[in-house]
Amino acid sequence: MTRGSLRSTRNAEATPVADIPLVSIREFRDSVIGEVSAGARIVAFFGHPAGRAVRLNAVLAHDESGTLGLISAEAEESYPSLTPDCPQAHWFEREIAEQWGVVPAGHPWLKPIRFHASYRAGCNGSGAAPAQIGVTDYFQVRGAEIHEVAVGPVHAGIIEPGHFRFQCHGENVYHLEISLGYQHRGIEAAILRGPANRRIHLVETAAGDTTAGHTTAYCHAMEAIAGCQVPARAAFLRGIALELERLANHTGDLGALAGDVGYLPTMSYCGRIRGDFLNMTALLCGNRFGRGMIRPGGAGFDADEKRLRDLMDRLSADYKDVTVAVELMLNSPSVLARFEGTGVMTAQMCRDLGLVGPVARACGERRDVRHDFPSGVFRFSQIPVSTWHTGDVFSRALVRWLEIQRSIQFVRDQVNMIPDSALCTQVGELQPECLTVSMVEGWRGEICHVAISDREGSLSHYKIVDPSFHNWFGLAIALRGQQISDFPLCNKSFNLSYCGHDL
Repeated sequence: MTRGSLRSTRNAEATPVADIPLVSIREFRDSVIGEVSAGARIVAFFGHPAGRAVRLNAVLAHDESGTLGLISAEAEESYPSLTPDCPQAHWFEREIAEQWGVVPAGHPWLKPIRFHASYRAGCNGSGAAPAQIGVTDYFQVRGAEIHEVAVGPVHAGIIEPGHFRFQCHGENVYHLEISLGYQHRGIEAAILRGPANRRIHLVETAAGDTTAGHTTAYCHAMEAIAGCQVPARAAFLRGIALELERLANHTGDLGALAGDVGYLPTMSYCGRIRGDFLNMTALLCGNRFGRGMIRPGGAGFDADEKRLRDLMDRLSADYKDVTVAVELMLNSPSVLARFEGTGVMTAQMCRDLGLVGPVARACGERRDVRHDFPSGVFRFSQIPVSTWHTGDVFSRALVRWLEIQRSIQFVRDQVNMIPDSALCTQVGELQPECLTVSMVEGWRGEICHVAISDREGSLSHYKIVDPSFHNWFGLAIALRGQQISDFPLCNKSFNLSYCGHDL
């Protein structure tokens, strides 16, 4: 089915590559910008080799209809940048230039995002790696009493590296530029190089705190291209693992937010309760991050009745504890004084930048893959979308608390309804020359995996878009006009992934 110049498809559905419109660069640009202006958003925008050229592929989400639009074009050395007319393309075009040496002419701030050499042999040099990660030109504000504050890439405590460059006047932040790339491991390229049974271990570690989310997206992609139907019991177990991952991380985030404003009771309690939720995942598969739990064709571990009863008892006990801890914090005037009005992101800016996950829902956007593009068990068991409208640190905290409550109820419902069936089925061979878009609502937001098979039925290209890829620039915008001392609080309220972005 086509929608204008786009081929329409759905989440985790195989589409013949031949059915995806291959149009001129001008038509490609006009179509993407036109669709976004009409309310669509960019889910993925990437390139891959096509002879001497690079094929540009755009995946656009139409949230209200639950459909995805596909369109492609070819470019050799350059093409007119979409970013001046479509800010959502900003980060994607920088990635394409770095990976494939195709210059988006007119891009307002073209520079590397991961600082690696181009994947394209004989490119024009725009993708050549700099001498050192982070060594580049930074935006500067000039004027009387303007000063610059550089933070990282090495930070205090146990935290991954990332560099933040603030342009300030006194305590007031005019501009923040974020430079990443220190965690780049080349996972997308490694997925294509290695044996098929090695891929699962790569996607499990794409972002270690999102093992269930990325692994589910990968499995859905492989199953879609192979035409494989997963047993119902496995779909339920996958859903439980995904929501346990959300519970652990949202609880940890709320505790960390409490710590950033010196509210120690909630910080202490949530640190312990986060560990309890991680241990519930270990109860199911022996690993606190869920490694080994989700496998192509089904699940790697089953849960007998005794184990499920134990899970329900633990959920009940920890729900009581987390309720006390979070409500203490959200009813504290001193906490609210720091949360409310800090790091505000407007709904319009959220839409312009294409933000996803709790960050978007905290701006009032009803954007949730589980609701708009359901797959797996979410086709049958819906979770209400949790939103708030103020777009500040308080809103991002409240959305997490609402999602904790609804995820606990969801897990209880799935345990009570889990069907008896086989646990796993054979995936089989991939269909040749097909593309699938696999989307999962991870705890940070929308995860997207795009898989393309060649004429022999092998993977020819694999693209991963972590929610942090959409949201890092949103953090930079949220800091404008804030006090620099608010940065740790704003940063934690977004809580984005370095390695999920860098891959």
